[in-house]
Amino acid sequence: MKRKLYTFLAIAILVTIYGYDAYFDKQVEVGIIDQGATVKTSTNEYFLPTSTTGQIVHHEGYSLSYSETHEQAEWVAYELKKSHLSTANFKRPYFEIDKAVKTKAAHWRNYKKSGYDRGHLCPAGDRKYSKSAHDETFLTSNISPQEHAFNAGIWNRLEQKTRYWASKYDGVFVVSGGVLKGNMKTIGEEKVAVPNQFYKVLIDNNSGKTKVIAFLMPHKDSNEPLYKFVTSVDTIESLTGIDFFSELEDAKENKLEASSDYKGWSF
Repeated sequence: MKRKLYTFLAIAILVTIYGYDAYFDKQVEVGIIDQGATVKTSTNEYFLPTSTTGQIVHHEGYSLSYSETHEQAEWVAYELKKSHLSTANFKRPYFEIDKAVKTKAAHWRNYKKSGYDRGHLCPAGDRKYSKSAHDETFLTSNISPQEHAFNAGIWNRLEQKTRYWASKYDGVFVVSGGVLKGNMKTIGEEKVAVPNQFYKVLIDNNSGKTKVIAFLMPHKDSNEPLYKFVTSVDTIESLTGIDFFSELEDAKENKLEASSDYKGWSF
């Protein structure tokens, strides 16, 4: 009789533990969706921009602010360290919906036969230091509709230059996104907005003297040199409503953000 009782108690304890573990895992998932901040991330949160949508999501290798209205991120931010640079050749995975976006990220099918690439905001090439970090860039919260010539052309040139600077300056912090303002085309059943401009903002805080450089590009390919698209962070802030580098001391922030001088950045 005692043996049966002990067996029953053991089973009951195991069921309780399993149920608690399942409940705890679910609560962690909910916490990720509601807060975003519970996920381990290599992103330096000190440099994260503000969110105009109130929906920030943190992943292992990047963070983002999702705009449900436009069905894409208003910005994706991450730290690209010299140690992150790799020539690893991981198999390209399928795109997947980002389950951490509480309002539900757009489906990849919106892009099918749209005439637009699924343009990465955090490039897969910047996250080759591990397979999980690489594959994570194929979440649909990390893509924006881009013309192929733009995506494979000048935008790709800027991504390659960013890697060059990450190597030269022992790491840079990167923020990328489309300007989600004005009259924009949409694609797919979920009406994913097609930005008319894209931006990329970088800050180097590792090589001795903090410096910032910002790019604003029309959504079309160009043979112009990259420095032709350099602008001030203030300009991008006025276009997007996003506040960049608000954690910096005010005088330094104001000086850096007002400048469109690319001296100090090796082209």
